[in-house]
Amino acid sequence: MSTNDILLLQLIKQDDEKAFKYIFDTYFVSLCRFMALYLKDKQEVEEIALTIFMNLWENRATLTLKISFKAYLFQAARNRCLNVLRDRKNTVSIEDSEGCAYDLSTETSVEMEELNRLIEEAVCSLSDKCRQVYRKSRDESKTNQQIAEEMDISVKTVEAQITKALKHIKKFLGEQYAYLF
Repeated sequence: MSTNDILLLQLIKQDDEKAFKYIFDTYFVSLCRFMALYLKDKQEVEEIALTIFMNLWENRATLTLKISFKAYLFQAARNRCLNVLRDRKNTVSIEDSEGCAYDLSTETSVEMEELNRLIEEAVCSLSDKCRQVYRKSRDESKTNQQIAEEMDISVKTVEAQITKALKHIKKFLGEQYAYLF
């Protein structure tokens, strides 16, 4: 956590509304843009973002951060979006989000391209077997059972290889993208 985040946390715990407003003003729009990658409904995205900030304010007295405010907020946003999608029992890919209400800024697009490049680099540095399992799972959307049958390995091995791949990718990306995992 940066010194700025530590100071903001202390101020918020002391009921400083200006510090909270600063965090809200700094992250609300980018949080909505991020969630728009998962959900297409602008109103739903804004409601979720407001709920995240409301929870932050309501739980300020007991809040402890081990990561930056940005990472904390984006991790919360990601979890909320995944919960919504899970509850709907369907998935939305990034490609499907083109018609969403938020236009991704050039800066966000460049960041997404850089993130995709880093993930691809991390995947390429995996062992052959691990990379194959990961690609079949993520790129081909195959179930663990399908992968196990196709590669003549156990489902437990598939699960272990995917876990290994995700840990490697997370480590490769570093703290900057910790909120994604």
